[in-house]
Amino acid sequence: MGGIISYAYEAKVKLLGVSWETLRKVGAVSSEVVLQMARGARKALETDLGLSVSCIAGPGGATPNKPVGTSWVALAAPEGEWSWQHTLHGDRAANLRELSEIALQHLYDYLLHRSQEP
Repeated sequence: MGGIISYAYEAKVKLLGVSWETLRKVGAVSSEVVLQMARGARKALETDLGLSVSCIAGPGGATPNKPVGTSWVALAAPEGEWSWQHTLHGDRAANLRELSEIALQHLYDYLLHRSQEP
């Protein structure tokens, strides 16, 4: 159906309905924010599924609590919502590529499990 690239906080708020309060409290690279992003993507695109990612890809942007490579993926579906944290160890390009692959693997696993239900 489509996709939304929301790098800036303002885009996350305006396009995906992410809460400013949540962004200020926990930052964009968090379970709470990726869940709100996935939920917002479902709503904005009127789809059954919403998949979102956020990470500190590097080389900058790290904090003591969130080093480069800290990443989150979320999936919002009619049956529920899930988020997963991953730690990546490459350079910026490698981290972005790996996170894309990880997100798609989570989506694939969801779809495979769903297709095997009676």
